[in-house]
Amino acid sequence: MKPALLAVVLEALDPACKGGDPQAAAQAAAAQAAAQEQAAEDMARQFDDAVAARNWHLAKGLGDVLLMDHPASAAAARVKPRLEDVRAKAEGEAQQRRLAALWSYGDEPVKGGSQLSAAIYSQEPVDTDGGGAHPVRLIFRDHPDWGRSSYLVLEAGDFDCYGGCRLKVVADGKAVTLPGSRPKTDEAIAMFIDDHKALWKLAKAGKQLSIEFPTKGVGRRTAEFEVGGLDPARLPKWN
Repeated sequence: MKPALLAVVLEALDPACKGGDPQAAAQAAAAQAAAQEQAAEDMARQFDDAVAARNWHLAKGLGDVLLMDHPASAAAARVKPRLEDVRAKAEGEAQQRRLAALWSYGDEPVKGGSQLSAAIYSQEPVDTDGGGAHPVRLIFRDHPDWGRSSYLVLEAGDFDCYGGCRLKVVADGKAVTLPGSRPKTDEAIAMFIDDHKALWKLAKAGKQLSIEFPTKGVGRRTAEFEVGGLDPARLPKWN
């Protein structure tokens, strides 16, 4: 309650408390009710401003506090029917921020320009060597000399894909088969998804992406990725 309103209420209450005057008590109660309504209206205006600015997180907080502190107010009655939609929007924004934070982007100076990359770790670790679960990383890369590529990287074990392999890829429940290949190098435990254009389209448009791949030691394994927060603008040549 604002100081000025509080002073008015206290002033009205004082004679009622001292003399037990019913009329003064009624006036005090009315003043208190008016002050509460004014406080509720002020909060409702802040709620409206937050909605107009599409600040859903702030609007949700203001609406929740309004309904908690002034549930019987006229302002609460106006705000309540709109609050469910505001809560949904606030939750959606929070979810999108979480998904965006799963991706990391690189911009590394190399001969001929810059190497750009977008990378994400698997939603859950995967046992790729029989010795325990480790994260699997999916990377999209744009190199000035090597061009564009997409590949998986393991922390343990190895891919059984040196002669080429077929990979089951599921994007939001829809399955496709894409070719894969393991380069003959020991510098990294990596396997290319050769149709990088198709994989990029699936990652850019989807929310959930899984890739099933063969390993040398423990057979086929699946890595799942929450790809819904990908920012395609970070790799402009891919779009």
